[in-house]
Amino acid sequence: MAKVYTSSQVASHTTADSCWIIYNRKVYDVTEFIMDHPGGDDLILDYAGKDVTAVMKDVLEHEHSESAYEILDDYCIGTFDDTITATTTTTTTTTTSSTVLSSATEDKKQALHRQRMQLLEQEEESKTYGMANFAPKETDAATDMKTSQFLDLRKALIPQFFTTSFTKEFYLEQVHKPRYLPTPAIFFGHPLLEPLSKTVWYVVPLLWLPFAAYQFSKSLALSGGANVLSGFSFGLGLLIWTLLEYLLHRFLFHVDDHLPDHQIAFLLHFTLHGFHHYLPMDKLRLVMPPTLGIALAYPLINLGHFLFPPVMAYAVIAGGVVGYVMYDCTHYYLHHAKVFKYHFKEMKKYHMAHHYKNYEDGYGITSKLWDAVFGTVLNYGTPLTSSK
Repeated sequence: MAKVYTSSQVASHTTADSCWIIYNRKVYDVTEFIMDHPGGDDLILDYAGKDVTAVMKDVLEHEHSESAYEILDDYCIGTFDDTITATTTTTTTTTTSSTVLSSATEDKKQALHRQRMQLLEQEEESKTYGMANFAPKETDAATDMKTSQFLDLRKALIPQFFTTSFTKEFYLEQVHKPRYLPTPAIFFGHPLLEPLSKTVWYVVPLLWLPFAAYQFSKSLALSGGANVLSGFSFGLGLLIWTLLEYLLHRFLFHVDDHLPDHQIAFLLHFTLHGFHHYLPMDKLRLVMPPTLGIALAYPLINLGHFLFPPVMAYAVIAGGVVGYVMYDCTHYYLHHAKVFKYHFKEMKKYHMAHHYKNYEDGYGITSKLWDAVFGTVLNYGTPLTSSK
């Protein structure tokens, strides 16, 4: 396991006798390299004890070759985690102590949020995602691996979690930085498991709409002619799904800050939703695979029968399933189509902003309803230019 360093530890090494820098959440002791640096020792010392990620990626500031990154790897001494702090405070009362701690925690959370979003802002797509003809630039897998030291896009992704070690913050930053491949990524790399990870979008309506029709017909059969109750329950099911869509996206798929700092936790997060932020334009992994859909649907269907009488339960389930189909198909549509200008044009920009501007807000896919209710509406900030 690589040693973890804090910002204060790195910041204490700023001289020619001991010079450390941070690059892509890793710490490097470049003391021995200072005199050999082609740009001179002053350039390195100017950034001693600091994060040089943005500087090294800025070709106008100081362009680096692939060999430069290879040389840098030789000086890596550990990983960087600025969420670790050692603070000693003396307080006069419990109330004062709690207030100070709460304020410090909130400030730290805001700083972490700004740091994460600044990484997204370095990408070209953070400025072009609102365009009608938005098309992300293809990622050079070899260069990405050298510069990010995260996952190798040329290999099966899941097995790499068993042979690598990341800090939690490094994982979250990298998995939310979008990459783009012209073909579907290799997920498992196993001839039997790999096909199970791929789902074409039209499988969702073909599988679930007949099930929804069957559930609604059961409700009608039990209603004894009270079709209004079945219709009302169907509409209630649709509404319940919109809330579930929001809650699942926010509290299950984006469990980020509460994610345990463990490789297995990262693996589960990546499999469930992290992959979608890592490779958001992978067409065959944009809708929910049937196996995962059934696993999530089973307890929800049982809950529906527990909460409602049968005549209502069947219709509520039917409405919920139709809502889910609309959600998954809308999700695919927003990513891969030139959408209809009414409602969908705005929702496309809104969802693209969730990927390229701020993934800690904007959880609604089909609408902004519950984002407005729970205060997580995503604000775009600077205006975006659009193509007609």
